[in-house]
Amino acid sequence: MATTSATRTGTDQSRLVRTLGIIVIIGGLILAIGGATTWGLVQSQLSAEKVTVAEDASFLAGDEVNGPFSAYAQAEIINEHALKASGGKTYAELAQDDPTRATVMNASFLRASLFTSVVSFGVAAMAMGLGVLFLLVGYALMKVAPATARY
Repeated sequence: MATTSATRTGTDQSRLVRTLGIIVIIGGLILAIGGATTWGLVQSQLSAEKVTVAEDASFLAGDEVNGPFSAYAQAEIINEHALKASGGKTYAELAQDDPTRATVMNASFLRASLFTSVVSFGVAAMAMGLGVLFLLVGYALMKVAPATARY
């Protein structure tokens, strides 16, 4: 039986869809693995610092700082302590010769570092979620293409 142009075009399209499915699956694996690796790296680095959330924090008091919520809780209580030490003034509001300015500055740096880890956890979670989504889309593309298009 001779193959027609329409049959050949359909087979070519099926191969294209399957190829795209494979590419999307590979991209999904890269995103999922990269996100999980980033999450683990940030978590291990935070844990290595051996910081615990202050006992007077509004939530997660006494918890080890090793995740996004504990990092956020510690950043918030650091801010409360800094504001208390400075009489409610931020670093920018303090006079340059104010002796508490260095304490408030250090608190600001610590908070920025903790917020950076919170953002890192968020980006890692997003990468993992997109990776799973891409895996599902790639799998669906592979299923949509007729089985005759297999290589």
